[in-house]
Amino acid sequence: MAAATASISRTSAATVAGSNSSEFRFFLSCDISLPLTFRVLQAPIPPPAQDGLDKKVSELFVECKLYIDGVQFGLPVNTRLESSGPPYCWNELITLCTKYRDLTSLAQLAFTVWDVSSGEGRSVVGGATIFLFNSKKQLKTGRLKLRLWPQKEADGRVPTTTPGKVPKNERGEIERLERLVNKYERGQIQHVDWLDRLAFSAVDRVKEKECERLENSFPSLVVEFCSFEHRVVFQESGANFYAPAPVSLSNELVTVWDPELGRTNPSEHKQLKLARSLTRGIIDRDLKPSSNERKFLQRIIKYPPTRDLQADEKQLVWKFRFSLMSEKKALTKFVRSVDWSDIQEAKQAVELIGKWETIDVADALELLSPDFKSEEVRGYAVSVLERADDEELQCYLLQLVQALRFERSDKSRLAHFLVNQALSNIEIASFLRWYVVVELHNHAYARRYYSTYDMLEDEMMKMIAREDGDEDGFRLWQSLSRQTELTAQLCSIMKDVKNVRGSAQKKIEKLRQLLTGVFSELTNFDEPIRSPLAPKILLTGVVPQESSIFKSALNPLRLTFKTASGGASKIIFKKGDDLRQDQLVIQMVSLMDRLLKLENMDLQLTPYRVLATGQDEGMLEFIPSSSLAQILSEHRSITSYLQKFHPDEDGPFGITAQCLETFIKSCAGYSVITYIMGVGDRHLDNLLLSDDGCLFHVDFAFILGRDPKPFPPPMKLCKEMVEAMGGTESQYYTRFKSYCCEAYNILRNNSSLILNLFKLMERSNIPDISSDENGTLKLQEKFRLDLDDEEAIHFFQALINESVSALFPQMVETIHRWAQYWR
Repeated sequence: MAAATASISRTSAATVAGSNSSEFRFFLSCDISLPLTFRVLQAPIPPPAQDGLDKKVSELFVECKLYIDGVQFGLPVNTRLESSGPPYCWNELITLCTKYRDLTSLAQLAFTVWDVSSGEGRSVVGGATIFLFNSKKQLKTGRLKLRLWPQKEADGRVPTTTPGKVPKNERGEIERLERLVNKYERGQIQHVDWLDRLAFSAVDRVKEKECERLENSFPSLVVEFCSFEHRVVFQESGANFYAPAPVSLSNELVTVWDPELGRTNPSEHKQLKLARSLTRGIIDRDLKPSSNERKFLQRIIKYPPTRDLQADEKQLVWKFRFSLMSEKKALTKFVRSVDWSDIQEAKQAVELIGKWETIDVADALELLSPDFKSEEVRGYAVSVLERADDEELQCYLLQLVQALRFERSDKSRLAHFLVNQALSNIEIASFLRWYVVVELHNHAYARRYYSTYDMLEDEMMKMIAREDGDEDGFRLWQSLSRQTELTAQLCSIMKDVKNVRGSAQKKIEKLRQLLTGVFSELTNFDEPIRSPLAPKILLTGVVPQESSIFKSALNPLRLTFKTASGGASKIIFKKGDDLRQDQLVIQMVSLMDRLLKLENMDLQLTPYRVLATGQDEGMLEFIPSSSLAQILSEHRSITSYLQKFHPDEDGPFGITAQCLETFIKSCAGYSVITYIMGVGDRHLDNLLLSDDGCLFHVDFAFILGRDPKPFPPPMKLCKEMVEAMGGTESQYYTRFKSYCCEAYNILRNNSSLILNLFKLMERSNIPDISSDENGTLKLQEKFRLDLDDEEAIHFFQALINESVSALFPQMVETIHRWAQYWR
């Protein structure tokens, strides 16, 4: 048997629970080259009225037999269960001796459930038989519901007397819904979170009604086969493996299987090898592309980094590789066009890379993605990064730590580069250490990151104090290690505070009591501790009377620290929340702010610092501000709020011109960035405004288009924000739209850098990124790279108009306010 599939999932994880009391459930996980394997998880017992199963069942087992062409193949296997009552659960892996490649198109699995609770032998509860291939000779996948024939042992004859498949004329609403659910789980129906929740709720209600109506019907057995990326089709060995479908006079669609589909054409392969032979290098060196070929090459060079090259595109790039060496943007396309499995071709490519025009850092990041395995290519990318300054490197440090998992060795050139950079910059050292510590929880790559951590510690400990007064390596490492001790103590404090029952004031009193009592050493550190959020700042202790908690389910701490310079540093500490996604979004806000400023465009963004110190804990910089919900509740309008802090009778709307300009610019900046990032769940409680007019967003639990609310607008532009600019007809609103369009085009011109950074994060286990294989493509769609700058301006203006005029989000916002009021 052969499969038209590029990758096959070897394991799957699914907890299968019964939707009604007459279902037995199993989990089947298979691989074409591996034995048939399934795990029996749970079997809810049918109602006592069911025949063949006594009311006092406490011990039963499931027997599985494989039949090939009606003959039993191998020995039966079973799993036994002892339980005093429902639910009856198995959790034992069962493996058949047969491999997928040994099956025939008439292979069947026969399941029999036996009751052995009486101790006097065993009695049959029921049996069911299922073909592994359907009528089109395709391997069955997904969840299948089989009818159990009461008091009948499953048989594997052809035709069988215990067919698990329910006949069409007996199928009801439950069967129809289950077929749709199966398609949904296989990815054949688009996932829409809010609509799915409503649909599944309705499905559960229908099932309950149907189960009550059909209480005395057949019990059922649910088997879940693993799903493959592509359809798996049965194929006999030999040329005429599948007889063509008979000619039909009707207009029905006929499926014809092509045995050569996906195979290499030998003629094309030979031509390709001749075109890429070493002797061609002498001729290709002087080749120049024609006018049409140059246009085609320029179009290829402009492809986004997410796009793979077609065979003819690879061939064209290879053919004119010598003439492209002066174009630095063409290098990544050239590397993609190389057949790295060909030793001679790979050797020639490495020589050309060394002579190529030096690429930008954005393209070097692309070469560190999992698409590129060659150590020479990855080493070249690191050599480009070595020319970046520390400020730029910090913008990409989070992604570079993720790129370590794609290296071929634990002590790679990239790892050595990051450690060496950390030795000369304490901020890089501190952030590198924290980024690596968080990844130690990832079992698949723990060894890789432990190696990097040890390397960083060893190299720092060897450092000798310099004459300019810097600390020696031992003291530096100790100052970083004490950050971990601080976070551990804060976790203990949070635990004690959460256990306090009563009002928020009681919890605040408990916090201050702990800081002045059990944890009094935190009020004055023996030695200053470097702030995890800003390592150049030395913290000397907590100020208990200025520390508090936020009113929320997790009760995050708001702590005020004294600093060695005599100032104060306010930090929010959260436990029980994954801040890695917030950390990524804020990093992208900071990067985009830098890109805009390089084009002399300062949109007054507020990229406050966020650091995940674990998978469920972290710190955030506290920015004094108020939510728009609170401002509108207390001041009725944003204009009144700004007038309070920046009054000017001669200024626009009674506000100083600078304050209004700050507000307009920050609104424009975050409108563009939240649209590009696909930030969801925007409401007036997570839009904050500082006294100086800077608006900024917080809480990024939903990105890349995910949103718990239905029909979200492209960006959050509430009518109160527009009114603060003077309305849609004012010159200030026109200026706002101008800032938006200009910023959008600047970020579009830097789309490759942003896409490459997201590409490196795809396997980071961050919720919204790891759960969506097409996350980077969704981000790419937001840039609309198919448009020129003028078309992009019209496109974004239309988005602004759509967001401002959207009525449904206003209804949702009203509902949200009432929910917050009654909470």
